[in-house]
Amino acid sequence: MLKTKYEEIVQVDEIGKKSSRHLNDILPLASQEHIPPAKEDEKKVLLLGIDIQNDFIEGGSLAVPGSKEDVKNLTKFIYQNIDKITKIAVSLDTHQPMQIFHADWWRDEKGNLPEPFTIITAEDVKNGKWIPQAFPDESIDYVIQLERIGKKQLCIWPYHCIEGTYGVGLESQFANIIYFHSIVRKTEVKRIVKGTHPTTEMYGIFRPEYSKEEDTNTALLNEIATFDQIIVAGEAKSHCVLESLAQLIEFFEQNEIPRLKIVVLEDCMSSIPGYEQSTEKAFQQFEKSGVQIVSSKEFKL
Repeated sequence: MLKTKYEEIVQVDEIGKKSSRHLNDILPLASQEHIPPAKEDEKKVLLLGIDIQNDFIEGGSLAVPGSKEDVKNLTKFIYQNIDKITKIAVSLDTHQPMQIFHADWWRDEKGNLPEPFTIITAEDVKNGKWIPQAFPDESIDYVIQLERIGKKQLCIWPYHCIEGTYGVGLESQFANIIYFHSIVRKTEVKRIVKGTHPTTEMYGIFRPEYSKEEDTNTALLNEIATFDQIIVAGEAKSHCVLESLAQLIEFFEQNEIPRLKIVVLEDCMSSIPGYEQSTEKAFQQFEKSGVQIVSSKEFKL
């Protein structure tokens, strides 16, 4: 049982805002706790927080409706299970303004930029409706290959998670609790940077949506597979959580690793509007494959 109260670490009304309390105020409290270090855990539990970043929280440039409630539920789950979570890993969507899914990459025949959330199809590009301004051959091939392999079509997202900006940073209250956990359990937070390649989206944390090269991060998959339980949460359920899970499940199936090890906290993730139906179908398939999909309030470690 922690001596430090949840409210001393997480200010729920500040989720999605800059924290009024600095880590220099919070982490000394963690140093006073007396919980065995993570290396002594018999059951190794990984919490994988996907893209819990300012730009994806309500109020951010690519806000996911419901994300503030997701963060509240997740921070409470971490607090209540701080002695059982061995390690926390977080992915960080990280971009430059000039990438294939941002507006300035494309122009129509009159020189106009696409509006945010425009879908660019292979037919659009073939017909010259949208003209790439960089890497033309790779750009045309990319939209064609997305449709060929059955991936989501190219969407023009609002500028988001630009390297070095406030938006790319971890949400403040989530950051407070994971670094509190780091001190209490004497374990480092693992950071997974993704999305830096200019000519492809990278929703999943293990490989891009499409690449001619073999870009799968097998080392990361193998590292995650060593844990006895992998708990997944984050934003957005419809994109980065979904694709990360699909890639992880595929790896587990190929290597005959029980999918029951994967636990998804259903009340700690939300979808981008318009993608709900396809997302629910995908998660039903995940559950059929053996993945546990549960509420953070009901799941017991």
